[in-house]
Amino acid sequence: MSEALKLVPKAEAKQSMKDFKSDQEVRWCPGCGDYAVLAAVQGFMPELGVAKENIVFVSGIGCSSRFPYYMNTYGMHSIHGRAPAIATGLATSRRDLSVWVVTGDGDALSIGGNHLIHALRRNVNLKILLFNNRIYGLTKGQYSPTSEVGKITKSTPMGSLDAPFNPVSLALGAEASFVARTIDSDRKHLTEVLRQAADHPGTALVEIYQNCNIYNDNAFEALKDRDQAQEAVIRLEHGRPIRFGAEGSKGVVRDPATGDLKAVTVTPDNEDDVLVHDAHMASPAVAFALSRLADADTLHRTPVGVFRDTDRPVYDTDMAGQLVWAIGQKGEGDLASLLAGGETWTVVA
Repeated sequence: MSEALKLVPKAEAKQSMKDFKSDQEVRWCPGCGDYAVLAAVQGFMPELGVAKENIVFVSGIGCSSRFPYYMNTYGMHSIHGRAPAIATGLATSRRDLSVWVVTGDGDALSIGGNHLIHALRRNVNLKILLFNNRIYGLTKGQYSPTSEVGKITKSTPMGSLDAPFNPVSLALGAEASFVARTIDSDRKHLTEVLRQAADHPGTALVEIYQNCNIYNDNAFEALKDRDQAQEAVIRLEHGRPIRFGAEGSKGVVRDPATGDLKAVTVTPDNEDDVLVHDAHMASPAVAFALSRLADADTLHRTPVGVFRDTDRPVYDTDMAGQLVWAIGQKGEGDLASLLAGGETWTVVA
């Protein structure tokens, strides 16, 4: 268990999935991938052993941001793109809470882009679940920051001209200490990634490929179809060779000519060249290279799993240390004197 979680009081009684289901009617479109994620999170929460009164879900705006209503924990449906900022204030001031952010590709990567990257670089003790369906669902089907080039939507009738974000690459570029990707329909994998994210001290970002069956149906079909997924999904496991395909027939190696990573058919001649995944490397360089294997148009080579899980100073822990030091040097502060001190004036009606 991480040092951060040790500060959160343990539940006095054993909890079940039922304890984390609220009395609110779940209002997503029938068939939406959000249902699968909600069920996985509700089923996972008892594993934390944390009382539901010490868990908080903060969301922004979007379909995914209904999430706090459906969790029988504390929560806040906040404002567009600002969930990481609000959650940062909560996590730094209340270290006895387990704070989770639920956001979408539009909410997090468009208006919320700055708030997301600064939470990641600060390494605040937050767990961020980024639902990525590559479309704006709540506002009825406009292209989003992760939509592929050429995407025809109501707001791009001739096809999107924007180059899409790769959320994993973006997070790694912001020096995130934990970055992972999973898929809404893979309950076992999703739960395992959540487990590792929860145990990580600092910010953990989990990108969840999530299907919008109304405005962008089957966007990730290549990764879900049993036949296609075997060749398309690269499962990252720390300490294991990065192999995929039927019976591990393919692997990821470094191209000696360019230094980039590429997928090859594994033979006795190149088997020793297959990379062994190391999620704990101090440098994010290899993790970033792995993130670039995913093709936004075809998804024919898409790594899932934990890309990076490394130790960095945790913002709220360091901030608490500064406050302890300051109090030891100068004593307890006086907020009233601070507010009334210095240059003040009285307004006369």
